[in-house]
Amino acid sequence: MQLTTRPRGTMEAPVLPEPAKFPGKRSRYIRTLVLFLLPCAVLYGAIVLFPVVQALYYSLWNWSGLGPLTSFVGLKNFVTAISSSTFRTALGHNLIILVLSLCVQLPLALVLALVIGKSLPGRSIFRMIFFMPYILSDVVVGVIWLFIFEPNGLLSSVWQHVFPGSQSPLWMGDPNIVLYAIFMTMTWKYLGLSLVLYAAAIQNIPDELVEAARIDGASMFQVVRSITIPLMGSTIRLTILLSALGSLQYFDLIWIMTNGGPVHASETMATYLYKNGFVSFELGYGSAVGVIMFLICFVFAILYQRFVMSRDLAGSVTEAVV
Repeated sequence: MQLTTRPRGTMEAPVLPEPAKFPGKRSRYIRTLVLFLLPCAVLYGAIVLFPVVQALYYSLWNWSGLGPLTSFVGLKNFVTAISSSTFRTALGHNLIILVLSLCVQLPLALVLALVIGKSLPGRSIFRMIFFMPYILSDVVVGVIWLFIFEPNGLLSSVWQHVFPGSQSPLWMGDPNIVLYAIFMTMTWKYLGLSLVLYAAAIQNIPDELVEAARIDGASMFQVVRSITIPLMGSTIRLTILLSALGSLQYFDLIWIMTNGGPVHASETMATYLYKNGFVSFELGYGSAVGVIMFLICFVFAILYQRFVMSRDLAGSVTEAVV
């Protein structure tokens, strides 16, 4: 028998046992995940997915909402809606509200959040004051601002003091300004939500970054432009998405204040849907308008998340360790 010798001072590497494999661990994890998600999935399917599919089915029929479905019209309701000048006007009003929200409401909330910042005395009180209108229902807000917009209301009185001798505009009766008057009300209600979100994002910015920039000679404007706003990017992109989707399907406040009038001057897709679907008892046509609204919002949300929020969504996904 031949013996092999090992040089003195050398050690043989220890052989580690292979880690035990648990083939059932992943399956248990999947079962637990399904168990917790199943109730939410059932609820989501019942109150979201099923009504969408049902509306798509009803949109193919000429149906008043009463009795059985007997008159199949195919895509005629969609063609009628797209060719309707009133519907196109309503869509244009939604786009106007969208542009005003992105160009006026959100920048104003951002400026106020930057002014309040982290060190303004009483900043919690300011945030509370701006946020309070958001907790009110749209019905309450609409009634309050109807009193303000009355010919002898608060806004007309202020107009008379600022421009003595001139006639105050008919805020709710002039087709040229009624939509902008409603947007003023919308800004009063929803400004606080964006402001609170921006203020929370500012709170998460490390003070060390700002102090280092100021030590290097950066002005406050340069700090805001190069540090604060870029670090708030994910919050800004989220508020843009929420504001855009809300602008495309807004209904409550407009219906309370003007019913889409006068002469369709404040008509939106949602008020147009309600009038033609529920008031006129054309549920098939109203369902087609609802499907068009859904497709517009769905396509916008998918494209926006794909090309604008992809980095934010990728950073929020974590891989489960099993």
